Amino acid sequence: MLDPRLLRNDLDAVARNLARRGFVFDRGGFLKLDAERKRLQVEVESLRQQRNTRSKAIGKAKAAGEDIEALRKEVGALGDKLTKVEDSLSSVGGMLDEVMRGLPNLLADDVPDGADDTANVEVRRRGELPEFDFEPKDHADLGAALGMLDLESATKLAGSRFAVLHGELARLHRALIQFMLDVHTQEHGYAEAYVPYLANENALFGTGQLPKFEEDLFAVGGDGRYFLIPTGEVPLTNLVRESIVEADRLPIKLAAHTPCFRSEAGSYGKDMRGMFRQHQFEKVELVHIVRPEDSRAAHEELTANAEVILKRLDLAYRVVTLCAGDTGAAAAKTYDIEVWLPGQNRYREISSCSNFEAYQARRMRARWRNSETGRPEPLHTLNGSGVAAGRALIAVIENYQQADGSVLVPDALKPYMGGCEVVGGNT
Repeated sequence: MLDPRLLRNDLDAVARNLARRGFVFDRGGFLKLDAERKRLQVEVESLRQQRNTRSKAIGKAKAAGEDIEALRKEVGALGDKLTKVEDSLSSVGGMLDEVMRGLPNLLADDVPDGADDTANVEVRRRGELPEFDFEPKDHADLGAALGMLDLESATKLAGSRFAVLHGELARLHRALIQFMLDVHTQEHGYAEAYVPYLANENALFGTGQLPKFEEDLFAVGGDGRYFLIPTGEVPLTNLVRESIVEADRLPIKLAAHTPCFRSEAGSYGKDMRGMFRQHQFEKVELVHIVRPEDSRAAHEELTANAEVILKRLDLAYRVVTLCAGDTGAAAAKTYDIEVWLPGQNRYREISSCSNFEAYQARRMRARWRNSETGRPEPLHTLNGSGVAAGRALIAVIENYQQADGSVLVPDALKPYMGGCEVVGGNT
């Protein structure tokens, strides 16, 4: 959530920033609610003071032997009125909370303007696009021809947008995950974590998936409301929920391999072919929890860490800054890393690296103790994929394909493949 002081002290600036996203903020409605809250708060405090004064008068009158019945009635009437005004104050406070919960994050100053992904700005690109002396195929055709990507059986098991991997292709998928975890934990300083694959409402509210994006989640039964996690960001970031982190523990850098589950609501007909947009997929997630003054540098570090994976796999990619209209509601700034896919003849997203600044921390009530002031303050949180394993598998299949339909194993993955150097060929 946003800092309430910003809304009360510089509402016009907040509204202008949110308008860059195309978000129309009802300033008049907010000001009216806030004015009513202030009025009711003053009335509550006045009624409490009157009731306390009259209550003390009862004690004095009783000690003096005076009739206190009138005073009793007056205190009772004040109590009844106070209850009604307190209820009104609670109701108005609830409405203000709803407004606050629905506001997206403020964009960083250097986020480019634009309404959609056509206005995203390329920051850099790396690697030469592969050249083939044959017509390259996409991963769906290659995997099916190898007999190792079975979408038909997956549909029988669970419906569309699922996949079954077999044999060397399944092992290549596992190798990618192990490789990524090893690089991030052994070279980049992340602590590996194993986390639940279910999350409750509080956790999903904390990272911003609820209430706005509930339709993209898979709800499950049980006591209370639980959801399959849409990303490892949710459990990892919520590890600091409702806590005060001492300054000497920062920065916290966490990595986890998790499955991710998304309903992909609203994307019907988009990227239906193959494994690109699935209901269930795997990621190695990276999370940074840092001091506010360190979050911009951490954002660059996080993105560079994810890039290392693609460099080691010798895959061509580019990094783009998302424009205002394409930046997620909870993020202040996002870099997308897009890998080259010969089967689609274009760059496609394989990782999003976002700085949420204090937005998630306020929702989670996650703070750090400022060593200079001694006071708790909101943390800054960041996360990104390091990278999405399914899309990395797609990229390897398509970029390392050979004319006979087999797939070379990248050098970085050979130590994880038990001697297999060609998927679908001789080992």
